[in-house]
Amino acid sequence: MKKSLVGAFLLLWVVMVTNVAFATSKEEATMISNAAERGSEGAQVLLAVIYQDGADGYAKNDKMAAHWFELAAEQGNAYAQKTIGDYYAQGRGVTKNLKVAADWREKAANRGNVLAQLSLGKMYLYGEGVAQNNEKAEKWLSRAAFEGNSEAQYLLGSMYRMGYGVVRNETLGGNLLAKSAGQGYQDAIKALHFLENVGFQIEETFYKRMPNLQKLAEDGDVEAQYQIAMRYESGSYGVKQDNAKALAWFNKAASNGHVLAMKSLGHIYEKGLIGVKADPKMSEYWYGKATPGK
Repeated sequence: MKKSLVGAFLLLWVVMVTNVAFATSKEEATMISNAAERGSEGAQVLLAVIYQDGADGYAKNDKMAAHWFELAAEQGNAYAQKTIGDYYAQGRGVTKNLKVAADWREKAANRGNVLAQLSLGKMYLYGEGVAQNNEKAEKWLSRAAFEGNSEAQYLLGSMYRMGYGVVRNETLGGNLLAKSAGQGYQDAIKALHFLENVGFQIEETFYKRMPNLQKLAEDGDVEAQYQIAMRYESGSYGVKQDNAKALAWFNKAASNGHVLAMKSLGHIYEKGLIGVKADPKMSEYWYGKATPGK
C-alpha cells in the first residue's frame, strides 16, 4: 500500500507539472478512486484526470471530471482551481458560467498558477465574466509574464507599446514582445517584424550589461539611468530588486528630462507603487512635467 501511495503522489506531480495524460494500472485506479472518496485532494485531481482522458477502464466523462476537480479545488488545490475554472469557461461538464470561471481562476492565480494568471488577465483585459479593468489585467498579465509565459508577455508588451490602459512605455513593450517572440510566440514575432518594418528598433541600451550601464548612468546618460531604474524596479537582468534604488534612478532620469521616467514617477505616485505612498500632487506634478502645455 505504501508503494502504491508513493506512486499516486508521483503521478500527481506529473499531472501538475507537465499537464499531460498518464497511465495507471487498474489496481492503482481503484486505489485512487478510494482515496478520492475519502477526501484526498491529490487523489481527487488524479481521478478527475482519469475521467477527463478516459483511462484504466473508466469511460471519458467530463461531468465526473468536473465533479472531482471541483472537490479538489474546494480544498485549495491550485491546479484543480485553474482547471475547474477552465471547465466553467468552456461549459465542459458543467453549465457555462464565466463569473464562476473567473472566481476559480482568481483563487488559482493567487496561489501562483501561471496559466490561471494569464486567463484571468485576459478576462479583465477583454471584460469577459468580469468588469473590464486594465489595472487588474496589467497585474495578472505581469505576474504571468514575469514567470515566462509567452502569451502574457505578448499581451502586456502590446499594452505598453500602445499605452492601452497603462502608462505608455515603448521600450518595455518592445522588450516584452522580444521575449515572447524569442519563445516562438507567433503573434509577437509578427508584431516585432511589423515594428521593425516601420522603423522601430528595440533600444540597444536595454541589453547592455549592468556594469557598463552603471558607468553610463553615472556619467550622465539619461537613457541608462532610466534603464537601471527599470531593472531595480522589476529585479530583472540579474539585478536584485530594490525599490529605493529604482526610485532614486527614476528621479535622476526624470530630473534630467527623460519623459518616460517622468511618466513612470507619475504612475508610481498615482498608484502608490515600489514602497511609496500614493501622492496625487506628486503624481500630477510628474505627469504634468511629461506633458507640458496640457
